[in-house]
Amino acid sequence: MKQGLYEPAVNNIDKIIQTLKKHYPQARDTSLNYQEPFQLLIATILAAQSTDKQVNKITTSLFEKYPRPPDLAAADLPELEMAIKSTGFFRNKAKSIKKCSQELVERFAGKVPQNINDLTSLSGVGRKTANVVLGNSFGHDVIIVDTHMKRVSGRLGLTANTNPDKIEQDLMKIIPTGKRTDFSHKTVAFGRTICLGRNPKCIRCFLLAWCRFGQANA
Repeated sequence: MKQGLYEPAVNNIDKIIQTLKKHYPQARDTSLNYQEPFQLLIATILAAQSTDKQVNKITTSLFEKYPRPPDLAAADLPELEMAIKSTGFFRNKAKSIKKCSQELVERFAGKVPQNINDLTSLSGVGRKTANVVLGNSFGHDVIIVDTHMKRVSGRLGLTANTNPDKIEQDLMKIIPTGKRTDFSHKTVAFGRTICLGRNPKCIRCFLLAWCRFGQANA
């Protein structure tokens, strides 16, 4: 399929936003369970190449044992690996969240920073993870590019890029200020229910009129 921006989607972005809002009124936050920024930061790192549902199964006990950055910073690595094993890639993740916690203690007095540059300087934290924290814990207006956003925005024709950072830049130009975080959450919900990776439900899709992929495949 020819790549490039799809004018029906770009020109009707306000209608797309309103339609997503109508169908997913409850999608206002990440589906990861958390109570404060540090928990969300760690949970989001753990969610890489895993599912929010799987991460939620282990974070209650994880944060009971390691409630604050100094606790995770001092964690015994083999014990930490076993605690998060079910999320996959547990050895690398254990190293990342332990080192990230150490950096929070050493560089930020144990507090999660509230800007993208400081967040992405932490071990295991890319722009997607940083934006999840900024958008959900600190109320920043951000575009969160996960696998669902990458897939949906590409299929709609809102971006011609496949690199997450470039997708974020493209969508920042299209999605109005003040609506970006909410758009991100509702797009994820849409990607999980209608615009599936395999067998997307194009025929019953309420964005079909503005979707390049759907117009070609419905």
